[in-house]
Amino acid sequence: MTINKTKNNTSLTLALEGRLETTTAPELEAVVKSELDGVTKLVFDFTSLDYVSSAGLRVLLYAQKIMNKQGEMKVVGANDIIKEIFDVTGFSEILTVE
Repeated sequence: MTINKTKNNTSLTLALEGRLETTTAPELEAVVKSELDGVTKLVFDFTSLDYVSSAGLRVLLYAQKIMNKQGEMKVVGANDIIKEIFDVTGFSEILTVE
């Protein structure tokens, strides 16, 4: 998985490419932990993401909990497979998905 970071003042976009799963989720978690200080708007761009596993969902939940305290978070560009995963797991009720 590739993570492309774009930071603009207090806004951070993380564009993910590939698969967010057990082997790649720790890398995203490390980025989230190190980059969210002072961020009030977090955008996950899933346009080039093929799949997300439960390990990836855990990282998204972790990021959402942080952003609930300091700003807003949304997921954009999710494909139909990822949207279905969000629906089945109830994450579509927790996350802002556009």
